[in-house]
Amino acid sequence: MTHELPHLAPDAPLFLTDGGIETDLIFNHGADLPEFAAFPLVENDSGRTALTRYFQDYLRIAQRDGRGIILETPTWRANPDWGSVLGYSAEGLAQANRSAVRFVRGLTPPGVTVLVSGNVGPRGDGYVSDTSMSAEEAAAYHHPQVDALADAGADMVTALTMTYAGEAAGVVMAAQRADVPVVIAFTVETDGRLPSGQSLAEAINEVDEQTGGPAYYMVNCAHPSHFVDVLRESGPWERVRAVRANASRASHAELDEATELDRGDPAELAEDYRELATVLPALAVVGGCCGTDAEHVSRMSGVLT
Repeated sequence: MTHELPHLAPDAPLFLTDGGIETDLIFNHGADLPEFAAFPLVENDSGRTALTRYFQDYLRIAQRDGRGIILETPTWRANPDWGSVLGYSAEGLAQANRSAVRFVRGLTPPGVTVLVSGNVGPRGDGYVSDTSMSAEEAAAYHHPQVDALADAGADMVTALTMTYAGEAAGVVMAAQRADVPVVIAFTVETDGRLPSGQSLAEAINEVDEQTGGPAYYMVNCAHPSHFVDVLRESGPWERVRAVRANASRASHAELDEATELDRGDPAELAEDYRELATVLPALAVVGGCCGTDAEHVSRMSGVLT
């Protein structure tokens, strides 16, 4: 189904996506996000206002630079385990996912190509491989959220911050059954390996072999310095077509303990992306993750053609 995604068309221009929504809302806008969950904001006026301001910053960059943009729904935590902690029933969680798609779709301005991506997060913590499911178990776990996002009209589904191949493969299976294009984003530690210890190349190959593969892969929630050397080695890097890097060079463990936001250096991060584009010739989408905001993405857009 990759033909349905305009940013994968031959000679398609680079697309943008947004930044670190949770860290931006918490540290820069004073939002209260219990369990790091942004999806409840869709349910009230003040929350929708905060989300609208957040997304409009990125839409203005896309308009300014004449780029398409992928907007992720704020549903990284909207799965059964985290939803239960937050007091959501299965139907309430499905409704929250559907509402998030409709909300983001409603922000689309004229003259900008906008894709709405249903954001799926890991069952456990996004920084450690603290759960272990087979691909089939993960497909069964994630299918309610994937189905709700697809039913609401998401153009695609993106699984962010996957920490091991089994769960990633399960999300791909769930998306295939829902007939929606899917992207898998793996996170890596400072040594360039997944939190599970598996190499990035091994994880990509395993998911492709088990499922036939997602539309493409992404690296997210790690600073470019943590994985650029890996990408210089031999690997299936033509399958990596997107990057959403952290602003900080800190490790996941250090970020987990941080009480202040580390925005890094937006100009330096943009130059890191320029370097990434030389080792990822198929790079089609750039955006940010923890610690990044609209300034980071604006600078990325400015240095990349």
